[in-house]
Amino acid sequence: MQIYSIQKFEGRNIYSHKPVIKLVINIGDYHKYPTRDIKGFNEKLLCMFPGLKQHQCSLGYEGGFADRLEEGTYIGHVTEHLILELEGLMGYEVSYGKTRIVTEPSLYCIIVQYANEICGVECCKAAVDIIDRLAAGLAVNVDEILNDIRKASVEFELGPSTRALYDEARKRGIPVRRIGNESLLQLGYGKNSRLVEAALTDAPSCISVDIAGNKHLTKELLCSHKIPVPDGSIAYTLSSALAAAREIGYPVAVKPLDGSQGRGVTLNLKNEEEVKAAYNEAVNFSKAVIIEKYIHGKDYRVLVVGGKVSSVCVRRPPFVTGDGKHSLAELIEAENSNPLRGQDHEKPMTKIKIDAITIQTLKRKGMSPEYVPREGEAVYLRENGNLSTGGTARECTSEIHPHNAMIAVKAAKVIGLDIAGVDITMEDISQPLNYGNGAVLEVNAAPGLRMHLFPADGQKSGVAADIMDMLYPEGSKSEIPLVSITGTNGKTTTTRLIAHTLAISGKKVGMTSTSGVYIDGKCVLKGDNTGPASARMVLADKNVEAAVLETARGGIVKKGLGYDLADVGVIVNISDDHLGIDGLHNLEDLTFVKALVVEAVKPDGYSVLNADDEMVEYLIGRASGNIMLFSMDKRNPILLNHVKNGGAAAYIEDGKIHICDSTDDRHIMRLEEIPITFEGRVDCNIENSLAAVCALFALKIPEEIIRAGLMTFKPDVASNPGRFNIFDMGDFKVMLDYSHNSAGYNAVAGFIEKMDATRLVGVVGIPGDRLDRNIKEVGCISAKVFSKIYIKEDRDLRGRQPGEVAKILYEAVIESGYKRENVEVIHSEIKALETAILDAQPGDLIVMLYEEFEPAVDLVNRFKQELEQNYVPEPLQTTMVLNNPIDP
Repeated sequence: MQIYSIQKFEGRNIYSHKPVIKLVINIGDYHKYPTRDIKGFNEKLLCMFPGLKQHQCSLGYEGGFADRLEEGTYIGHVTEHLILELEGLMGYEVSYGKTRIVTEPSLYCIIVQYANEICGVECCKAAVDIIDRLAAGLAVNVDEILNDIRKASVEFELGPSTRALYDEARKRGIPVRRIGNESLLQLGYGKNSRLVEAALTDAPSCISVDIAGNKHLTKELLCSHKIPVPDGSIAYTLSSALAAAREIGYPVAVKPLDGSQGRGVTLNLKNEEEVKAAYNEAVNFSKAVIIEKYIHGKDYRVLVVGGKVSSVCVRRPPFVTGDGKHSLAELIEAENSNPLRGQDHEKPMTKIKIDAITIQTLKRKGMSPEYVPREGEAVYLRENGNLSTGGTARECTSEIHPHNAMIAVKAAKVIGLDIAGVDITMEDISQPLNYGNGAVLEVNAAPGLRMHLFPADGQKSGVAADIMDMLYPEGSKSEIPLVSITGTNGKTTTTRLIAHTLAISGKKVGMTSTSGVYIDGKCVLKGDNTGPASARMVLADKNVEAAVLETARGGIVKKGLGYDLADVGVIVNISDDHLGIDGLHNLEDLTFVKALVVEAVKPDGYSVLNADDEMVEYLIGRASGNIMLFSMDKRNPILLNHVKNGGAAAYIEDGKIHICDSTDDRHIMRLEEIPITFEGRVDCNIENSLAAVCALFALKIPEEIIRAGLMTFKPDVASNPGRFNIFDMGDFKVMLDYSHNSAGYNAVAGFIEKMDATRLVGVVGIPGDRLDRNIKEVGCISAKVFSKIYIKEDRDLRGRQPGEVAKILYEAVIESGYKRENVEVIHSEIKALETAILDAQPGDLIVMLYEEFEPAVDLVNRFKQELEQNYVPEPLQTTMVLNNPIDP
């Protein structure tokens, strides 16, 4: 068996609305043998992984998969189930899987759900290896494999604090996305987005976080605000540390100046020898140490969230209880086998470590790791109770005195933290804190939430809910209006038109399109940006108040969506294009992919569909939210039935756009008022305008704003570059358009035939990744429309040989009965356009269906300027010219 590829889809995708992994494998000769014919395979597999006996499989009942094994299924199917079972053994609840043959007889595509990306990938690799070995009769070390997967999974798993916030956001319907492999989360979209890393939000300044990390500076600030803190000073050398301890008076505590999680902290030191050992340990974590008065009492952690006390815990140092038989080292090992203890922060508690501080603590008690405590004897292994060093906690929020709560809140405010872990040492937190009975020891930024989420004693605290309430108070929004547009033709124009109108309404719009990413009208990234990465870029920008996302087929197929749910999903149309690519072989395949845009719509959102499209009924069945249809014809039966059943729609009647539902029908505006329709002559832009009107109506944009948007959106380089842009050259005109398939060419043909031109001249081409029949269709359309044809080729040949696409186009044109003398093949797009302009006759309309817009528009503008000065430039020098290369 061989793995060809492993691809991850973190967002909604064409396989599932859950995160999935796509695994492509070649099962080799195993395609010849169902599992019942592989000796001992079924028995060994079920013995090693008995959980597979509970898998339902497609039979729909528990044990269905085991029955399939007995009947005889194929290795690809078994791989799917084993991956899911391995993930389940790692503690993840995953159930979705799907297997299909990509290429007969042995190439399989397996789709499996994942919860932990690294775990999912490792389970895929492990499952293939296990099945390969079992089928070959080789030994399999299951424990070793599971341990390796577990180690890898822990590295990628969210910590308890971040996981709690992630889950709380999902529970509230707040979009949440993990950024990278660490603990950074993006909550919400655009101007309402927030960044959170564990319990550190994007609100505090760097200065506040730095202050919290400097224990001495924190104490100075707290002291200046009359908050009780222990006496102490900074020591950069051992001698100064010893001198400080003598001056303060024993017992003392030694801490790293800028440490965290209790690392290098030693408490209750009573002589110089102990201070020396503590100092040597502390300088491993910091350039300097703090020597301060040791405060007797219990170790309380007060969690402050948004100016309120959220939770209080009292921490206990790690300890073990003797049985009179085992040593401390053995008792610690036994305690560490507790499944609730992990290596770091991945579990409710952390394993107890025997380190230098543990040794020193035991030494002061006259003990060592070899000491055997008597039965019932509790031995505390450290002085501090940090969970990161093995401590435990008891929840005691109800016990805190109001005065102490006020001090904790004040301490967080002094440092400038919206979330803070305030450490207070005193005997009883139910008594008011003063200078004689305790002190505030630290104020922590990014405090761990584990002790509050999983206290050893007491109730779990709703700290994640408190944090989410602070980030998004009642009545506030986490999202922004989001419109996603797809289709075969017109999606760029529709995207731009919606974005333009939303900008007129006063919003700062983030837009993705084939021409780039735009924020508030400014291009921040040029090029085709219609995939999920571009969408995420827009949705992470704090300036964006509304997002309009052109969402293309390629990005959907390869990576899924870059957002969770849209307010409005628009499918402008579906036609024969991009077939033969990415496993899409027919119109149904293409529609299935693009349907994801209307599947991923909020329950109260809108799916906008073209009632004139032949695939509309299929799309209606897949769409989510409310459905709004548009049509060029009021009498469209699908639209009429939709309106009759209470649905909303837009249509054209007597040259006007109307919006209607079962109770109301109102005129919005005349087509002649919409510049991109060229007084109603460009059908495709009428269609695009209808789609935009529906989307804007669904967003509850006022009708006067919708009208203003459509009236001010012009077919020029400023508003809609590269789409029906017409340049007046004096005696003739040039039009640049991006049509690159049969439907686009037909749309252009339908428009230019209505133009008052003496001669129609075409500079034509088509991307090389189209099917031969699609290329021929473009040639036939061109032959019917243009009096003179220049055939050019794209710079990006998309897998074709030079001249191959031009040859197919040329032959299609000639086979249509076109005169050979009226067609030229010039491979260079820019040279072909230049030649057409130089050969232009009065009254010509030259139409170039371009690949690269900017070079074309630059050439046209240069000619325009020079023609206005009555000067014709010399021809461009290029080696990419081939006139009539095909022997007639």
